Amino acid sequence: MTRVGLAIGCGGTIGGAWAIAALSALATELEWDPRTATVLQGTSAGSEIVTMLAGGYSAEDLAEMQAGRSVNDVLRRHIEAVPKSFPPLPFPAFTHLGTVRHRGAGGHAAIAGLAPRGRGDTTFLRELADDIAGPDGWLPHPGARLVAFEPATGTRTAFGALGAPKVAAHEALRASWSVPGWMPPVTIGGRTFLDGGVASTASVDLIDPTEIDVLYVIAPMASAPGVRGRGIGGRLEQLTLRRPMSAVLDREIAVARESGLRVVPILPDADDLSALGCNFMSREHRATAFADAIETSRRTVTRALYAEEVMS
Repeated sequence: MTRVGLAIGCGGTIGGAWAIAALSALATELEWDPRTATVLQGTSAGSEIVTMLAGGYSAEDLAEMQAGRSVNDVLRRHIEAVPKSFPPLPFPAFTHLGTVRHRGAGGHAAIAGLAPRGRGDTTFLRELADDIAGPDGWLPHPGARLVAFEPATGTRTAFGALGAPKVAAHEALRASWSVPGWMPPVTIGGRTFLDGGVASTASVDLIDPTEIDVLYVIAPMASAPGVRGRGIGGRLEQLTLRRPMSAVLDREIAVARESGLRVVPILPDADDLSALGCNFMSREHRATAFADAIETSRRTVTRALYAEEVMS
């Protein structure tokens, strides 16, 4: 029996919508239920999706939620409570100046500590996790993992993995979604955590390749070289966010493949990005972006699966 892993990366409100569209397309193409994955690992918006999958919601359930057709109270409340398109004025204090010493962490970790402390409301994440968590406070799926970044050490933690600190699901989810300058850092056991995406968009390197046989990676904030959205906004997004995130993911996938693990990256192409726009936190654009992503991501998933067949 093939052991399957699923890693869903960061992407904010809009990237999360695209990731759900891509996940739905992947499930359809493979005739596979993502809830049966051996490992379900999420980062930031990906942690939000993994939390719902780990709670028993299907890819179809999540697509219905994004389309505004969910009849489930938990999912309906959650999608109605997504953050506003722009953050509240942050506190005039740095998140953690020590982060600049850890340049080896990759991605945007070296500058994350220079961002002001966010004041965004994470109640929507707490409520989601609390609605789903089991009696022990953690998620029901045994392979669920939520990745957060610790600026004081420059390291990432996959909460839920073997050896990771035992925490409540709402703590791990809020930590993983703690976008610098937008959401407040989360303190767990005296340690301060930020969005895991500042160091790695999907943290493929935190998954032990001996646990699984194939890994599907859905990463809204990474793309092939040169791929970007339209206009100057697309150019700026590529230079400041997408290019460094893609470089980290490329390295992680290369190492995983060298170990013998089959890795299938599903990354947005130019058509995907043009439909999604430049503000990945745009609440007002979410529904339109998801509707477009249902069409564009299907082609992207098909190409990714074909490329993996050719490689193998």
